Amino acid sequence: MNIRDTRRDARFYSGVDATLGYRTRNLLAVPLSTHAGEIIGAFEVLNRRRGAFGPDDEELLRAIAAQAAVAIETAQLVNELQAHRDRLLTENVQLRKEVHGRFSPRQILGTSTRMQEIVRTIEQIRDTSVDVLITGESGTGKELVARAVHYSSSRAAGPFIALNCAALPEPLVESELFGVERGAATGVAARAGKFEEADTGSLFLDEIGDLSPSAQAKILRALQERVVERVGGRKPVEVDVRVVAATNKDLEALVRDGAFRADLFYRLNVVRIQMAPLREIPEDIPVLASHFLTRYCREMRRPAKSLGDAALRRLVAHPWPGNVRELENEMKRLAALAPGRSVGEEDLSESIRSPGRAGPTRAAGVTGAARAHGASLAQAVETLERRLIGEALAACEGNQVHTARALGLSRQGLLKKLERYGLRVPGRRGAPRR
Repeated sequence: MNIRDTRRDARFYSGVDATLGYRTRNLLAVPLSTHAGEIIGAFEVLNRRRGAFGPDDEELLRAIAAQAAVAIETAQLVNELQAHRDRLLTENVQLRKEVHGRFSPRQILGTSTRMQEIVRTIEQIRDTSVDVLITGESGTGKELVARAVHYSSSRAAGPFIALNCAALPEPLVESELFGVERGAATGVAARAGKFEEADTGSLFLDEIGDLSPSAQAKILRALQERVVERVGGRKPVEVDVRVVAATNKDLEALVRDGAFRADLFYRLNVVRIQMAPLREIPEDIPVLASHFLTRYCREMRRPAKSLGDAALRRLVAHPWPGNVRELENEMKRLAALAPGRSVGEEDLSESIRSPGRAGPTRAAGVTGAARAHGASLAQAVETLERRLIGEALAACEGNQVHTARALGLSRQGLLKKLERYGLRVPGRRGAPRR
C-alpha cells in the first residue's frame, strides 16, 4: 500500500495523528510473509524526506520486509524451542527420579537371606566403578540387578546400555561393540558402538558366555585399556565405562573346557553376584507373587486381587523352572482372567495346579513316599532329591557341572545340596571329579 497524500485518502485514520501530535503526510506498507506464505504482520515507513514513495522504495521495502519476516519467524521458533526444551528438561528430571526409584536396590523384593545379601552387595559397591559379574539361571532377574547396580551408583546420571550377546551374530560383534568409521565399507556412515554410547555410564553385556573366542579377545582389550577403535578407524577412542556382565552358564566350567578365556573371566569377576533360582528361596514367592498381582491389576485397570491361602501353598510348592519370569507371567494371567477378588487354587494354570502332568514320575514318587511312610511333604521331597541327585551323579560319572545341568540346578546349588545331604561324588578310576 503506497499512500502519496494521506489527506486525500479516505482509508487513512487521522485519529492516531491527533492523539500523538504527529503529522503523517505519506506512507508505504508491505506485508511480512513467512517462507510458507503466511502473513504475520506489516512493515510500514512514513513521511519520505522528499516527495512521495516511488517504485524503487517499494522494491527496497519488500527486501527489508523479507529479512525482517525471517528474523521474526526465527525469534518465534527459538522461543518455542526454548519453551519445549524447558518442558523436556523438567520431564527428564522427573523421569530420572522415577527410573532411579524403580531400579533402586529397595525394589529388589525378597526377605530371604540370599536376596538380602544381593541388596547389601549392591549398596557396598555403590561408590565404586568396579566391574560386576552376575550369574544365575534364566528368569532370575539378572538385568534388574544390573540396573540396580547402575542406578544406585555415581554413574546413575550416565547412560545404561544393554546388549544381548547371545542375539549378536559373529560378523556384527565388533561393529556393535566398538562402532564403525565412515567409509569402512561402501555406503556405511559413521556410527558409535555400545562402548562409546555407554561412556560415563554402564554397559550391560547379557549372556556373555555365548560370545565367540574372537569376540572375547576384543572385549578383553577394551576392558584392559579402556579404549576402543571403530571398525575402519585408526584413532583410539577413550571410554569411561563400567561393565556389568551376566550369564546363565557356568563360566568356571567353560574356562576349564577352553570355551571361555580365563583372563576375561578374571577381569569380569571382580564382584560376583549369584542369583538364586526361585525354588531355592520359596519364602520369597508370596512377596513376589503379591507384588506382581497388584502391579498388573493396576496396569490393566482391574479390581485389586489377593491370593488365597490354597493358591499361595500351591505357588510355594511349584518348582518354577522359569523362575521369577514364569511367576510374573502367571500373575499377569491371573490379573487378566481370575474372576473374583480372591484368587483360589482353581484359578491357577494347569501346570501349577497339577504338577504331576509336568513331571509324572517325580510327582508320583513324592506323593507315593509321603503316603507310604506318613511323611511330611518336606521329608518326601528330601527323599526324592537324594535319589535323583544320586542317580544323576552316577549317570554323569560324578561330573558336577553336567549333573547340575541335568537337574536344572546351578553348580553352587548342587554343591549345597550335596553338603546338606552328606552325599559323596563317585569317582572314576580314582580320579577326583570336578
